[in-house]
Amino acid sequence: MQLIDGKLIAQKINQESLAAVEVLKARGVTPGLAVVLVGEDPASRAYVRSKDKMCRELGMHSVKFEMPAETSQSDLIALVHRLNADPAVHGILVQSPPPAHIDERAVVEAIDPRKDVDGFHPVNVAKLALGDPDGFVPCTPLGCQRLLLESGIETAGANVVVLGRSMIVGKPMALLLMNKGRGGDATVTVAHSRTRNLAEVCRGADILVAAIGRPHFVTESFVREGAVVIDVGINRIEDATSPKGSRLVGDVDFERVAPKCRAITPVPGGVGPMTIAMLMANTITSAQRLG
Repeated sequence: MQLIDGKLIAQKINQESLAAVEVLKARGVTPGLAVVLVGEDPASRAYVRSKDKMCRELGMHSVKFEMPAETSQSDLIALVHRLNADPAVHGILVQSPPPAHIDERAVVEAIDPRKDVDGFHPVNVAKLALGDPDGFVPCTPLGCQRLLLESGIETAGANVVVLGRSMIVGKPMALLLMNKGRGGDATVTVAHSRTRNLAEVCRGADILVAAIGRPHFVTESFVREGAVVIDVGINRIEDATSPKGSRLVGDVDFERVAPKCRAITPVPGGVGPMTIAMLMANTITSAQRLG
């Protein structure tokens, strides 16, 4: 069984990003990422801190806006418009989820698609569906595809089951793997909580991407011998033996599933580090395009 080491692969991508930043700086361009956080969500705060830290480690320009939870929709969109017009900012990310009174879709649509490094703007979603490489792909699915490529796992002709249908992971993951070319050309089934005979459907997969958001949902009955499993889930569960009283687990019951797998990602240390690495790579691509 091959353990797919997301930390190691993310380090490789970050080294590539570091070299690309140096080339851009030699041309007088410093890639800039603006991250906007509305409210006090602790997980979002930690994620924003890690993005800011990685930007600085790669020599990129990092701008962080922390706005109170009561920030109005109009004030948030006004900030997005200012960032759209700022030539020092090549990537804009409004941390999800925002407070309940904010229309997240309207905020995403306000971002210039050329600076939408999260890949959620309708223009970028359409470009992904059309197989247009000029768009931005959401960072987590892009990271999953890169894990497969770097691990020598062939997607062309493979039967892939994507478990989950969110716009953040499931749908873009399916589109990415269906598209023509390297890392694509797969036969993709999208399954979800309402799928009949769900375990049976998943057992048909050469590659199973689990992104359903339920801890340890995927057990050994979901996985055939020799399958590849990419676990996108990040769930915090109570654990009295942990100093924090809790620990992170995936959507896959790793201990029970791993023995059946040809290759599998751990949680933590699998998909997680790739998401930030691909966000940095997308921001650098934007800087290369916008100059």
